Amino acid sequence: MILTLADVEAAARHIKPYAVRTPLVESPVLSARTGGRVFLKLETLQRTGSFKFRGACNAVAQLSPERLRAGVVAFSSGNHAQGVAAAAALFGAPALIVMPRDVPAAKLEGTRSFGAEIVFYDRRTEDREAIAARLCAERGASLIKPFDQAEVIAGQGTVGLEIAEDAARFGVQLETVLVPCSGGGLASGAAVGLSGSAAVRTVEPENFDGMRRSLAAGRRVAAPGGELSLADALMAPIPGEIVFEIARDHLGPGLAVSDEALCRAVAYAAGTLKLVVEPGGAAALAALLEGAAQGQSVAVVLSGANA
Repeated sequence: MILTLADVEAAARHIKPYAVRTPLVESPVLSARTGGRVFLKLETLQRTGSFKFRGACNAVAQLSPERLRAGVVAFSSGNHAQGVAAAAALFGAPALIVMPRDVPAAKLEGTRSFGAEIVFYDRRTEDREAIAARLCAERGASLIKPFDQAEVIAGQGTVGLEIAEDAARFGVQLETVLVPCSGGGLASGAAVGLSGSAAVRTVEPENFDGMRRSLAAGRRVAAPGGELSLADALMAPIPGEIVFEIARDHLGPGLAVSDEALCRAVAYAAGTLKLVVEPGGAAALAALLEGAAQGQSVAVVLSGANA
């Protein structure tokens, strides 16, 4: 297998000194609304305000001292950028991040706060992966991919590991775990971490639902894209190659939600749950509010707070 439970457990040991073990909390108001039991995995409380720190930290932690001195490069719309920048700072490595020019200000400021160097690109006309590859070659730096890298996926998988452990403490058998999805590193890693204890379903923005389409087709399929979604963190056009090899065996049918549903979820999180959640981070909550997993014991991953 590309990724095993042992890999996720090893990642948990690597990141334990640095990452927050975020709480899994039951939401009485959502449980009453859905007729089931609803638990929220609050990755909004993770270091840098997003689950992305987990994968970045696991990848950076495994670099040799020589590779750390040469630095790391990443491409990201913001959350992975902050995760890599923070992890690099912890391990004393210089970081260079390739970011879209329209990146939300909070994510840009957060990335810069960790001392990272920024290179901008136009997400409509330029290839961020090609830019990052060139910079790695010029500097001898290590590329930390946002999702299609085994060490990154294993780090994200610790979310699933923690959900399984905490659900057991609650004495609940989860039926479904709803997870926001872009390239699919979080969902596929979490499914491995959950080790079959619950069905994992991805939630993506409409027209950027490459994982949903790929799972339905049984092969990697690109989403049509088009007008940019409010969920800036969830606009990967197609699942990663490594990610999909894991996903096809571990994930249930995917879901897609509209930008209007994302707006309602962000507002519901703030007004009713008293939680700050960015649009992409609220995708799983949006699916729940739209009727997914009614009457079930379900965990909803709130994956980011950088609104």
